[in-house]
Amino acid sequence: MLDVSTTETAFDLRKEAEAAGITDTLQQLDQELIGLRPVKDRVRQIASLLLIERIRQRAGLASSPPTLHMSFTGNPGTGKTTVALRMAKILHGLGFVRRGQVISVTRDDLVGQYIGHTAPKTKEILKKAMGGVLFIDEAYYLHRPDNERDYGQEAIEILLQVMENQREDLVVILAGYRERMTTFFGSNPGFRSRIAHHIEFPDYSQAELLVIAELMLKERGYRFSAAAREAFEKYIDLRRTQPFFSNARSIRNAVDRIRLRQADRLVSDLDRMLNTVDLETIDPADVLASRVFSGGADARRAEP
Repeated sequence: MLDVSTTETAFDLRKEAEAAGITDTLQQLDQELIGLRPVKDRVRQIASLLLIERIRQRAGLASSPPTLHMSFTGNPGTGKTTVALRMAKILHGLGFVRRGQVISVTRDDLVGQYIGHTAPKTKEILKKAMGGVLFIDEAYYLHRPDNERDYGQEAIEILLQVMENQREDLVVILAGYRERMTTFFGSNPGFRSRIAHHIEFPDYSQAELLVIAELMLKERGYRFSAAAREAFEKYIDLRRTQPFFSNARSIRNAVDRIRLRQADRLVSDLDRMLNTVDLETIDPADVLASRVFSGGADARRAEP
């Protein structure tokens, strides 16, 4: 809840945004996440709304606390958790939450396995998250209509009550696959009515995934050779068609395995003298050894 004790008549928007940390947070989001322009635009719009709302209150104009609960839908590895963290920072900087924390949970953190267990678990999580943001990943698992002995509905009812009665001290973000979240909202209209902002996270393009891989390697002190870069483009093309592909998360896993193969290749010849170029360069063999390529030398190793 914003504390407005004086009425002002003139406001410098740039200074207001900088003082609240909005400018830095949005720039940080741009640097952290490749692409996702629709998501970033929506975050910027929400930040602008909240900034103007705060200024309106300080100007003594009529205002009502905005509904801040959100839904993030999209496939895994598309930056939902990162955006939740930055959103919490924006909300805190503007005074719409007391703390800039994000408590991230799943069904197992909220729902008990026996009678009388769910309410204490859910209330404990809510107590911990109060004053900040509660991020519920794969929120649709809270609702299991096919199991009449399931206690998820009890957690849902407690959440709905808190989202309504304490919405000025807690922001809830529900996240998960788009189709499943649509079904979830259809079965639980109370959630949909309490959520003002629905943000869809698109999958990354092949070009964006390549840039993400190169940035990850750069952060770790590596780089692709020209031929390895070309091989990794082929890797992405193939990997995207396979099961359990998780966008940037799968790319991170691939980069880790590539580093493993590079180290294995270098150490395979202990009589070799290494220089800095050897240590930082990823060769095509480090990429092509993946079982993603049919007949690759690493075909027996499991890859997610």
